[in-house]
Amino acid sequence: MFDLIVEGATLPDGRRNMDIAVSGGRIAALEPGVAAEAGTRIAAHGRLVSPPFVDPHFHMDATLSLGMPRMNRSGTLLEGIGLWGELKPILTFDGLVDRALRYCDLAASKGLLAIRSHVDVSDPRLLTAEAMIAVREQVRPYIDLQLVAFPQDGYLRSPGAVELLDRALDMGLDVVGGIPHFERTMADGAASVEALCRIAADRGLPVDLHCDESDDPHSRHVETLAAQSLRYGLQGRVVGSHLTSMHSMDNYYVSKLIPLMAEADLQVVANPLINITLQGRHDVYPKRRGQTRVPELMAAGLNVAFGHDCVMDPWYSLGSGDMLEVASMGLHVAQMTSRTAIAQCFDAVTVNAARAIGLDGYGIAVGNRADMVILQAADPIEAIRLRANRLHVIRAGKVIAASPPQVATLDLPGRPASVDPAAYAPASQ
Repeated sequence: MFDLIVEGATLPDGRRNMDIAVSGGRIAALEPGVAAEAGTRIAAHGRLVSPPFVDPHFHMDATLSLGMPRMNRSGTLLEGIGLWGELKPILTFDGLVDRALRYCDLAASKGLLAIRSHVDVSDPRLLTAEAMIAVREQVRPYIDLQLVAFPQDGYLRSPGAVELLDRALDMGLDVVGGIPHFERTMADGAASVEALCRIAADRGLPVDLHCDESDDPHSRHVETLAAQSLRYGLQGRVVGSHLTSMHSMDNYYVSKLIPLMAEADLQVVANPLINITLQGRHDVYPKRRGQTRVPELMAAGLNVAFGHDCVMDPWYSLGSGDMLEVASMGLHVAQMTSRTAIAQCFDAVTVNAARAIGLDGYGIAVGNRADMVILQAADPIEAIRLRANRLHVIRAGKVIAASPPQVATLDLPGRPASVDPAAYAPASQ
């Protein structure tokens, strides 16, 4: 007897009419027509059952702080950084925890069950680190929360940042972070990359750097990051986040850079909603879009994921915790509109994102943890098109969130009484 059976699922890889049987919080069987009793049965009715969404790049210490102490009037990255500097002295432990937990409630309802959050460790109080560690422990039963020690004001530029980063890692933060393009000089930026990779190698930790978040085609810290990854044997454990300068780089240089990144097995995280909003601010027309070269990086074999980055904070006044919105923006900006490319964008917020942050036991496969989302859609492409409703969110075999199907009622002469948005899939499906 199983604890749960999800019947008649369509999987992201196209397999249909699959039953997913769960025992002890893990997937115990995956095949058509599992003939067994179960404590709970959920009929998927051919709908898509996906592994949970994963956000590989977020700022949970800032989330839901919109308007504190004022609004970002210009909407620029630099004003957002300045505004965050104004906010830090008035942050409280309880306020940080409350806002983060509220966001985690929203995330769980959206089927977002793994998040990597950058935590600003530039304040000597390390209040943000203390608060996010408390949040990590509280949400552990339903969200995998990884915490990056992020020297927001610059590892070498900010007084005391070197010591503060070490202290934050000693407190139990999971990942070494940095922001080389925010150092005073290119040389300092390169030196910070080397130092941070050395720390990660010595401590046995992953690295995740805000890297080249700029329109400057000469901001080339990703080259240094790839080289230092190779130097310290960190292949596959290093994330370059943003990489927006690649949008503006010379094509010949990029033709040399991408193979180096691939050799280092560099994980790439683009943040479509924020990159499209914050980049190109000095342009008149034509305006650059800012997002890194997603299809080219994917074609070269690099693992590329999409992050949400911000929700209602000093940098971005919108956001919903919906990784399908992130995937949709990513595919539009990158013009990835073929059927194959759209499916790749779904992967960018699920399997690719899980790989980028090193999640274990992730995915719809026997032996993995029974984390999954039943979506009101026929396949990954329809899920993105519809921002599909999450009918059931399941963590370790238990339903932690549910929504009824979204069906609009109509009162139109001679027309049907209701409209199901998921009924408009292509006829071939």
